[in-house]
Amino acid sequence: MIRIGVCDDEKYMSDRIRAMLTGFFCRKNMEVAILQFSSGEELLKYDKTIDVLFLDIQMKGMDGMEAARKLRERGFKGILIFITVLKEMVFQSFEVQAFDYLVKPIEERHFEKTMERLFMSMQNASEANLLVRKGYESRIVPLDEIVFCEIIDRKIYLHLSSSEIIDYYARIEKLETKLDGRFFRCHRSYLINLKYVKSYKNGMAYMEGGMEVPVSRLRGKEFSGAVLQYMKTM
Repeated sequence: MIRIGVCDDEKYMSDRIRAMLTGFFCRKNMEVAILQFSSGEELLKYDKTIDVLFLDIQMKGMDGMEAARKLRERGFKGILIFITVLKEMVFQSFEVQAFDYLVKPIEERHFEKTMERLFMSMQNASEANLLVRKGYESRIVPLDEIVFCEIIDRKIYLHLSSSEIIDYYARIEKLETKLDGRFFRCHRSYLINLKYVKSYKNGMAYMEGGMEVPVSRLRGKEFSGAVLQYMKTM
């Protein structure tokens, strides 16, 4: 499920965007969760993942541009779309890698055009991401951020480059089908991202960040070959 945030201090505008989003994704047969925030301060207090954020620039208190800067500084990697009444404000959006902007009052045809671009971008990006479902929560994890995957008692543990560990129930065989060529099954309980391998010695792969991953004896030679092949493609 895609998590979408709408941050606008005008309730009418926030509700209108929510309604247009609901209609758009309903036509695409996609399930989304839409979260509404009435201020930049309220948005920054939210500590869960947001995949797409519609953010009003002109708000009371902390404006949208300042909120966007703070979000990016803390590692927000979602898609950012600004809402504004002043087109000239949009030039500042380059600083925070905004995807697009919508000018108030929002015309439905402009909204649809932005959403079609967004939908195509999400379709393309899904090839480089992993959708993790845990209970009622879903999260999009970029494959490039996964250092290695480990399975313990039917639970998958994704070790990320940020040192965060995400756990959820799944079979490692199913996970393997969702990963691309940069990942190698070095052990029955481990999938390793070749990008992060620093060295390999005595059955142990040494990763960036100081992590170590065991490599089974039967797969040692194949692993060495996979690392060399990966280095050639860089």
